[in-house]
Amino acid sequence: MQWLFYGQSELPVAVQTWELPAGGFEGMHSHAEPGRPLEEIYVVTEGTGEMTVDDETYSVGVGDAVLARVGRRHDLRNTGEGPLKVMVIWGEPRPADYSNLGSAMVARRARVDASPPFNAGNQPL
Repeated sequence: MQWLFYGQSELPVAVQTWELPAGGFEGMHSHAEPGRPLEEIYVVTEGTGEMTVDDETYSVGVGDAVLARVGRRHDLRNTGEGPLKVMVIWGEPRPADYSNLGSAMVARRARVDASPPFNAGNQPL
């Protein structure tokens, strides 16, 4: 594990890179401790694996991201033959409004443009 900018960044999150060997796993757990709730985002940068959140299991590969909200039981497993590398961003959830930044507006526009067209009954075409 590498903790990026530990002791340097004042952002309210930790950013780490992890490497799990073939067959390795994090272990099923949750973050709901009183007074210290944590939310985690896992982004796969190399390899393949499975991410379980509560009762749902997802196959993950390069570019996939999974959100483990506060109190949700979760586990990450390397199902590939090589290393599984992930970036993990975690911290205490709190409101934040970045909607007036240019990148937020571009992302919102891209989602609208990528949405399937709807007919008069509000059903995807």
